Amino acid sequence: MIRKAGTSDLESIRRCACAAYRKYLARIGRKPAPMVADFAAAIKNENLYVLTDDERIQGFVVFYPRGDHMHLENVAVDPEYQGSGHGFSLIEFAEQAAKSAGYDRVELYTNAKMTENLEFYRRLGYQAFERKIEDGFDRVYFRKALS
Repeated sequence: MIRKAGTSDLESIRRCACAAYRKYLARIGRKPAPMVADFAAAIKNENLYVLTDDERIQGFVVFYPRGDHMHLENVAVDPEYQGSGHGFSLIEFAEQAAKSAGYDRVELYTNAKMTENLEFYRRLGYQAFERKIEDGFDRVYFRKALS
């Protein structure tokens, strides 16, 4: 089940983010941006959704309108549940929300050193369109047209 996150979910979301992104610490040399994101603000702004089995948060997604597209800010799945299709489900949820809101594309970025993500987004139909250094991170920008 995917539902809007509430303030009572905050600590579980933080734990999920830290667990999901921990493997990138050595590659990047510092905490990836999603590990230090302002999840309280995302909950307050109603941009954060959790995937849960009613007992435990298994993953989450953060997305919101940005200009003429929907921006996919963050998607994370607890390592215990990775490989089970949860990441795909969360992204599909964001894409459907974008369509329902009248947007014709989703854009996102990921760290170039998160090589698994680069391939994952390509498999989902996203195309890289820009690469740049921001806040000390080497970021690859992707977009996907929604039909």
